[in-house]
Amino acid sequence: MSGIKLFCLPYAGGSAAIYSKWSKLLDGAIKLYPFELAGRAGRYREPYYNTVNEAVADIVEMLEEECRDSEYAVWGHSLGSILAYETICVLQEKNLRLPVHVFFSGRYPPCIRKEDRNLHSLPEPEFEKEALKLGGISDNLLKMKGLLKSAMQTLRADYKLLETYESKALKRRFDFNISVFAGKEDELAQPADMDKWKNYCGGQCNFYYFEGGHFYLHKHAGEITRIINGTLVDTGREGAYGG
Repeated sequence: MSGIKLFCLPYAGGSAAIYSKWSKLLDGAIKLYPFELAGRAGRYREPYYNTVNEAVADIVEMLEEECRDSEYAVWGHSLGSILAYETICVLQEKNLRLPVHVFFSGRYPPCIRKEDRNLHSLPEPEFEKEALKLGGISDNLLKMKGLLKSAMQTLRADYKLLETYESKALKRRFDFNISVFAGKEDELAQPADMDKWKNYCGGQCNFYYFEGGHFYLHKHAGEITRIINGTLVDTGREGAYGG
């Protein structure tokens, strides 16, 4: 296989930068494309999305442009998993080029309904307190009040997407293979829930669990990228990267 693009979608409050170290760990045949959501980093002047559908429309437009003639795969963690799933549903509906493989991480499938806490509606002090409990915010950021305030605004906007999300395609089956990742101590991605992803796959569905909680991916970049390399790069095994 000559080459493949890997599009990575971030978790709530995250930016494309969370995947920066992957570029040195991925096989040379894989080109990393960490997608930047609106309202942060290089797109900080753009307004936040109001709904998951708005974010998905943005991602679909990008994929249409970047992948007309290219094989590609998608990775999404937490909010990124939701965006990946809904994006693929839209691509199917529009008869557009589909990924050869999708990696869902840190989020159960949309057929599982859980009561959301509406954190995005909390007053600022309470929201910050609850957000810090969930982790994922660096110690350096905690020391910089100005940047922390901006990070909390982004996190609140992303929580709004999560907490108002309702899928219209609860059980869409995909013809390509998928891989599912989670932290063993992640209460938001328990094995019994994550196991339901296999119902969305008409091909092969592989599961990978790592030590750690919801943000396990930061401590396991090496192992994760090794799995991605083995999945996407042609090793002579038929079906190594697609369905």
